Amino acid sequence: MSKILITGGAGYIGSKLTFSLLQDGYEITVIDNLMYGGETLLGCSTFDNFNFIHGDITNQSLMKKYIASSDIIIPLAAIVGAPACDRNPIYSHEINFSSMKFLINNISHNQTLVYPTTNSGYGIGQDGIFCDESTPLNPISQYGKDKNDVEKIILDKAIGCTFRLATVFGVSNRMRLDLLVNNFTYLAYTLGNITLYQENFKRNFIHILDVVNAFKFAIKNYSIMKGEPYNVGLSSANLSKRELCEEIKKQLPNFIINSNEFDKDPDQRNYIVSNDKIESLGWSPKFNIEFGVKELIKSFSLIDKGKYYNY
Repeated sequence: MSKILITGGAGYIGSKLTFSLLQDGYEITVIDNLMYGGETLLGCSTFDNFNFIHGDITNQSLMKKYIASSDIIIPLAAIVGAPACDRNPIYSHEINFSSMKFLINNISHNQTLVYPTTNSGYGIGQDGIFCDESTPLNPISQYGKDKNDVEKIILDKAIGCTFRLATVFGVSNRMRLDLLVNNFTYLAYTLGNITLYQENFKRNFIHILDVVNAFKFAIKNYSIMKGEPYNVGLSSANLSKRELCEEIKKQLPNFIINSNEFDKDPDQRNYIVSNDKIESLGWSPKFNIEFGVKELIKSFSLIDKGKYYNY
């Protein structure tokens, strides 16, 4: 069975993906600096095919060693999201761009590279027009720019395939409450009300388990996916903030949704996305917004909210 290197494997997506791939029998090495702790991977310790390295992707000698010994590389380690990147832009650029550039320069065309970027690179779309993989990218944050710049290098070299991930939602071992669906559902559950700015701004969403399945799909279909970008989202969930809140309200009917028509949201992303390209290959999402909101509500009594923000 193939050897897989996952950087950032203790994180929101990484902890779910690592466990799932271990169950499939892959030999997994995770490199993570445990910025958010390592408890998320405790369940992986029972697998003989699990290897954990406490290290940082900026350590070039460490990375070179484990890149060379891997068949498949999934680089998840990143400073994720504009607010987190804005807190320390120099370090964020080193992690999100410079370290990835080093990784790309040290892999061969015989290895498999599946790189997650973000569909937030579409920035501000045109009303009613779906963004597909041919749509020009227009990132409006340093986070989006760094991720898109890495993607360009990968595609120019035809050294991997890339996933332009929609905004992820759902429960994970390393929970995040700053993601839009997770955050809005948490506010509905705890406060019972929300005030929306520019409530008609739209975005695409994807459940974390569907993200995991997309990575597994790419591993199995890499020969036909290599060298190409793919939007990965839930096609039924190109939703405005108001529409998302209305979906949450179906399960928390006392949720009060207020509108502020005078102030701007600091996050000006507004676009809808087509996921036809990856769906045409046979991949399709299985988990909708209703499922995600339901599981989130179940999880909230179990967590300490203070640990689960990236900013």
